[in-house]
Amino acid sequence: MATLLAFHAHPDDEVLLTGGTLARAAAEGHRVVIVVATTSMDGEAGPDDSERLAELRTSAAVLGIGRVVHLGYADSGHGAELYPDPPGSVRFVRAETEEAAAKLAELIREEGAQVLLGYDANGGYGHRDHRKVHQVARRAAELVPGVRLLEATLPRERVKRLVSAVRALRIPLRYDHEELARSYAPRAAITHRIDVRGYARQKQAALAAHRSQLNGGGRIAPALRALTRLPLPVFAGLLGSEWYVEIPVERPAAEQ
Repeated sequence: MATLLAFHAHPDDEVLLTGGTLARAAAEGHRVVIVVATTSMDGEAGPDDSERLAELRTSAAVLGIGRVVHLGYADSGHGAELYPDPPGSVRFVRAETEEAAAKLAELIREEGAQVLLGYDANGGYGHRDHRKVHQVARRAAELVPGVRLLEATLPRERVKRLVSAVRALRIPLRYDHEELARSYAPRAAITHRIDVRGYARQKQAALAAHRSQLNGGGRIAPALRALTRLPLPVFAGLLGSEWYVEIPVERPAAEQ
């Protein structure tokens, strides 16, 4: 049996792109660990760290995950404005990549993880914290000999069809056409597609555990709420595959 460590930017990110993979790995007897870089939202009034971590632990329990770790940073937000650092913490995007990668590498070694999940170069849809996850995960993989790095993504071509399907189901979704064209990865770059239709019920329930996000005022909250209310076969049809690009890790000779 192997240990899989999934590195995510925020609570709830673990579900949409990787929740089925994590549930399937756990069901097949592997140890699964989630590490989130941040908890608190955007610097505005909203759910506190303890609430979001509690929701994450509930989601993790639904997926069968063995351990949840917060790396200690604050959410950097997705708008034009980058808020000041909150007391006692640093916005993740402002964190030193080397420092954050060292923390993540320490957890990889502690767990003896063979597989690390990160994000593609654009961080999926472009959130600044997601792009930072990409940078930190790549550097952490360089620091730990033998760990395989898979970056969670979607085929860019499929995203356009998925958006059309979501709109046809009258699920509210705001998006930018130009941003969408840059998001995720081209199909030719995909190395792994994981069939997770058999874990759709767990994935949908894990998403529902993030009540503060579903009930909040964020731009994707209406879409998240709608996804939790879909009939299971429809949810499985939309989110029953998960996609990764495996990255060959080049390690400097002194670090091997």
